[in-house]
Amino acid sequence: MNLSVSVMPTNSPLAQPKPMILDSLPDPPISDRGCPSRSRQQIDLILLAIEALELGGSEAMLLMAQELELQNIIKNRVVLWRLRCTNPLRRSYTRRPLRLEEAKALVVIASYLARRMTVLIRQLLLAYQQLNEKQIPLEQHFRLSEYLERFRAHFRSRMNPRRAKVSIYNTDQKLNELALSLLSQLLFCTGTSGMQRFWTSLFDGEVS
Repeated sequence: MNLSVSVMPTNSPLAQPKPMILDSLPDPPISDRGCPSRSRQQIDLILLAIEALELGGSEAMLLMAQELELQNIIKNRVVLWRLRCTNPLRRSYTRRPLRLEEAKALVVIASYLARRMTVLIRQLLLAYQQLNEKQIPLEQHFRLSEYLERFRAHFRSRMNPRRAKVSIYNTDQKLNELALSLLSQLLFCTGTSGMQRFWTSLFDGEVS
C-alpha cells in the first residue's frame, strides 16, 4: 500500500502561530504596503527613548520579546536592528516594509518596558515640571540630565543629519524637547488601554 505523507515545512507560517498578545492591537487597512513612514519613525523614536532611560536597552527589548513569546518575530539583535532601520530618518535606513505583525511586536515590547519604568518616567516628568516652573536649568537634576544627554547622543549617532526632519533638531534644546515629548508618550503607554491607544495614534491621518 502506498501512503502519501505531507510534511509541514518547519518555516511554514502555520508552524509558528501568531502570538495571541498581538491580537489586542487592531489591524488598520494597510497590510499590502506595510506601516507608513510616520509610524515607523515614531516606533523607533519611542525605542530610542527607552534606550536612553535604561542602559542595555536593546538587551531588555530582546528579553522582553522572549518573555512575551515574540521571539519568532524578533529573533535576535540583528533582526531588531533591521526592523528599527525601517525608520527613514536613520543613517542605516533600509528600504524594506515594516509589516504590521513586526510593528505590533515592537509596540507591545515598548509598552511593557514602559510599564516597568512607570515610576521613573513619572519622576522625570515631575522633575522637569518643577524645574521649568522655577526656571532652573535641567542639568541641575542628575537623572533627568542623564536621560537627556543619552537621548541626544543616541539621536545624533543614529539619525541622518541630511534628512530635513532630522536637521530641525540641530540644538540641544530642540532634542531635549523631543526627548521630553517621547517621555510623555511612554507614560501614555502605561495607562489603561495605553498600548492600544498608542498603537492607534500611530496611524492617525494615515488611513481613511
